[in-house]
Amino acid sequence: MKKTMNVTWLGEQRYLGVSESGHQILIDNSPTKIGVSPMEALLGALATCTAYDVVEIMKKRRTPLASYRIEVEGERADTDPKRYTTITVRHIASGEGVTEDALSKAAHLSHEKYCSVAASISSEIVLETRLG
Repeated sequence: MKKTMNVTWLGEQRYLGVSESGHQILIDNSPTKIGVSPMEALLGALATCTAYDVVEIMKKRRTPLASYRIEVEGERADTDPKRYTTITVRHIASGEGVTEDALSKAAHLSHEKYCSVAASISSEIVLETRLG
């Protein structure tokens, strides 16, 4: 299954991404930022991908979450390409019957089996560059 995103330069270091479904994201690395940077967007993609899984896993286990948030922090290398060397994902949740053990199991299941963003980050990806 292929997914596409068209990205248009808006000037400075500001870009508008439009998904094949027509949804938009503003990626901005200019001095006067009005959007997220590309590396912040990657952290956000990881956080939301795992959040989808955790919410569904907890619901299927009959312990739905009443509140849930993810704090994600990336440590970057000092030299180019300044990739993330470590990413920490902190799951914070509550709800009736929700235990730390159950939340931990759901988070690990997401990170190790279901989250496609986590799998993409931790794998070798064939990156093709094409022109026009």
